[in-house]
Amino acid sequence: MKELKFDRTIPHNKLPFLPPCKDLDNNPKVLKKLVSASRALATVNGNISRLPNPLMLVNTIALQEAKTSTEIENIFTTEDELYKAISDTQKEGKINAATKEVLKYREALWAGYNYLQQNRTIDTRLITNIFNQIKETTSGFRPPQAKVVIKRGQSEFKSGEIIYTPPRGEGVIENFIDNLIEYLNDDSKFPTDPLLKMCVAHYQFEAIHPFQDGNGRTGRILNLLYMISKGLLSQPTLYMSKFIIFNKEDYYFKLGAVTQKQAWETWTEYMLEAIEKTSILTNSLINEIIEQMESTLKYAQEKIKWYNKEINEVIFSQPYIKPQIIGKIIGKTSRTTLTKYVNELVEHKILRPKKDGVEVYYINDDLLRILEG
Repeated sequence: MKELKFDRTIPHNKLPFLPPCKDLDNNPKVLKKLVSASRALATVNGNISRLPNPLMLVNTIALQEAKTSTEIENIFTTEDELYKAISDTQKEGKINAATKEVLKYREALWAGYNYLQQNRTIDTRLITNIFNQIKETTSGFRPPQAKVVIKRGQSEFKSGEIIYTPPRGEGVIENFIDNLIEYLNDDSKFPTDPLLKMCVAHYQFEAIHPFQDGNGRTGRILNLLYMISKGLLSQPTLYMSKFIIFNKEDYYFKLGAVTQKQAWETWTEYMLEAIEKTSILTNSLINEIIEQMESTLKYAQEKIKWYNKEINEVIFSQPYIKPQIIGKIIGKTSRTTLTKYVNELVEHKILRPKKDGVEVYYINDDLLRILEG
């Protein structure tokens, strides 16, 4: 592969428009990987229908995706901080910065999903809305004068060295994004398999780097939403960030290889491998959660007369539970009554109490074990 001659310190305004110059649709290695990735993804989509309340468990998996996606950007929070935060929204002001970043990612994912349900297409407004949610801003694309560059991280060899300068200039980003959106949406003009389009578009989005910050997280959400828009997923359940963080060096190396050598084949194979492995992981998560829910429901109904399917679903909606959430389901608001009900769950080891100052959280250890496995 011939390396393209370009200066990493100069804006890459010669980034080729889509579609890519390579014929990925007829590449035997790519097509073989496409078949296995498509099959695995279809299994995930079928498995979603087995969920008693899809949105409830999707929310749990989306939280894992949010946590891991922010870790790719070197933003770390503990499982404990995260689960406490989502179980007690009244304490929002006391949440640490890293946990807030994770929650903003999850909110951006759901905001994008809801927008897509109403508008049924990928467009500029959807993309900027995702970014605005992640960064809590109202700004749009990078202004032409912003000298944004990509540098090596502090832990890397030659830290601080410029490795890429994204396109910039009056109307430049807008033109690239318009081309990207047309490529994704116009299947008559660009009749490529949607999974291949997703792989190609993810590179292109990261190369355009349209925002001042948050491009990686925005791009990963866009991947999920595009698959939903094409009917490949009914809910945003794919847990892709875990594969990327375990193969982070390959991810950035192969991104750079497309820029320098137009190495589309190896990049596309990498992304299809991510979809396949992620689908297998997500299927395993869904299966384990469903099996544990069924086991807990059967056990609890034998021990506790008021326990029912709705209570079971709430307990498996997130690992940390506050008594008030259970109270809404059973129609009890008295602190004394709620304490009595929750103590029954503790007595039969369905939940475990955990004290945090004056607050007490109740932990579903079975769900926690599955999510952290």
